[in-house]
Amino acid sequence: MSMPQSQKSAWAASGLSLPLILVVVALFVLMAFETGQVIHDRGALSELRRSQEPTVQEALRLRHQLETLAGRTAQLAAEGDESAKSIVDQMKRQGVTLAAPKQ
Repeated sequence: MSMPQSQKSAWAASGLSLPLILVVVALFVLMAFETGQVIHDRGALSELRRSQEPTVQEALRLRHQLETLAGRTAQLAAEGDESAKSIVDQMKRQGVTLAAPKQ
Protein backbone atom coordinates (compact mmCIF):
# COMPACT_ATOMS: atom_id res chain seq x y z
CA MET A 1 0.00 0.00 0.00
CA SER A 2 2.39 2.57 -1.15
CA MET A 3 1.19 6.11 -1.86
CA PRO A 4 1.60 7.37 -5.42
CA GLN A 5 4.36 9.95 -6.03
CA SER A 6 1.92 12.81 -6.70
CA GLN A 7 0.19 12.30 -3.34
CA LYS A 8 3.56 12.31 -1.53
CA SER A 9 4.65 15.61 -3.09
CA ALA A 10 1.24 17.19 -2.43
CA TRP A 11 1.44 16.11 1.20
CA ALA A 12 5.02 17.44 1.49
CA ALA A 13 4.02 20.78 -0.05
CA SER A 14 1.04 21.18 2.27
CA GLY A 15 3.12 20.11 5.27
CA LEU A 16 5.66 22.86 4.58
CA SER A 17 3.22 25.60 3.68
CA LEU A 18 2.06 26.45 7.22
CA PRO A 19 5.57 26.77 8.71
CA LEU A 20 6.71 28.73 5.67
CA ILE A 21 3.75 31.10 5.96
CA LEU A 22 4.45 31.58 9.68
CA VAL A 23 8.11 32.37 9.01
CA VAL A 24 7.24 34.89 6.28
CA VAL A 25 4.62 36.58 8.49
CA ALA A 26 7.05 36.69 11.43
CA LEU A 27 9.74 38.28 9.25
CA PHE A 28 7.25 40.81 7.94
CA VAL A 29 6.15 41.75 11.46
CA LEU A 30 9.78 42.02 12.57
CA MET A 31 10.68 44.29 9.64
CA ALA A 32 7.61 46.46 10.26
CA PHE A 33 8.53 46.81 13.94
CA GLU A 34 12.16 47.63 13.14
CA THR A 35 11.10 50.21 10.56
CA GLY A 36 8.82 51.88 13.08
CA GLN A 37 11.60 51.90 15.65
CA VAL A 38 14.07 53.47 13.22
CA ILE A 39 11.56 56.17 12.26
CA HIS A 40 10.96 56.93 15.95
CA ASP A 41 14.71 57.05 16.71
CA ARG A 42 15.33 59.35 13.74
CA GLY A 43 12.72 61.79 15.02
CA ALA A 44 14.22 61.70 18.51
CA LEU A 45 17.70 62.38 17.15
CA SER A 46 16.43 65.27 15.04
CA GLU A 47 14.76 66.80 18.07
CA LEU A 48 17.92 66.37 20.13
CA ARG A 49 20.03 68.04 17.45
CA ARG A 50 17.55 70.92 17.23
CA SER A 51 17.67 71.40 20.99
CA GLN A 52 21.48 71.52 20.97
CA GLU A 53 21.72 74.06 18.14
CA PRO A 54 21.62 77.21 20.35
CA THR A 55 24.37 75.78 22.55
CA VAL A 56 26.53 74.97 19.53
CA GLN A 57 26.03 78.47 18.13
CA GLU A 58 26.98 80.01 21.48
CA ALA A 59 30.11 77.82 21.64
CA LEU A 60 31.13 78.90 18.13
CA ARG A 61 30.61 82.56 19.05
CA LEU A 62 32.65 82.13 22.22
CA ARG A 63 35.41 80.32 20.30
CA HIS A 64 35.58 83.16 17.78
CA GLN A 65 35.87 85.70 20.60
CA LEU A 66 38.61 83.67 22.26
CA GLU A 67 40.56 83.35 19.01
CA THR A 68 40.24 87.10 18.44
CA LEU A 69 41.43 87.85 21.98
CA ALA A 70 44.35 85.42 21.70
CA GLY A 71 45.33 86.82 18.30
CA ARG A 72 45.30 90.41 19.53
CA THR A 73 47.32 89.42 22.59
CA ALA A 74 49.90 87.72 20.35
CA GLN A 75 49.94 90.80 18.11
CA LEU A 76 50.59 93.06 21.10
CA ALA A 77 53.37 90.75 22.25
CA ALA A 78 54.94 90.90 18.78
CA GLU A 79 54.76 94.69 18.93
CA GLY A 80 56.66 94.68 22.23
CA ASP A 81 54.01 94.96 24.97
CA GLU A 82 55.55 93.43 28.12
CA SER A 83 52.27 92.30 29.68
CA ALA A 84 51.25 90.60 26.45
CA LYS A 85 54.68 88.91 26.21
CA SER A 86 54.23 87.63 29.75
CA ILE A 87 50.81 86.19 28.90
CA VAL A 88 52.12 84.55 25.72
CA ASP A 89 55.04 83.02 27.65
CA GLN A 90 52.71 81.66 30.36
CA MET A 91 50.42 80.18 27.74
CA LYS A 92 53.40 78.53 25.98
CA ARG A 93 54.43 76.90 29.27
CA GLN A 94 50.90 75.46 29.50
CA GLY A 95 51.11 74.15 25.94
CA VAL A 96 48.93 76.79 24.26
CA THR A 97 50.34 78.64 21.28
CA LEU A 98 48.95 82.10 20.58
CA ALA A 99 49.37 83.26 17.00
CA ALA A 100 48.89 86.74 15.63
CA PRO A 101 45.80 87.10 13.43
CA LYS A 102 46.32 86.62 9.69
CA GLN A 103 45.86 89.73 7.64
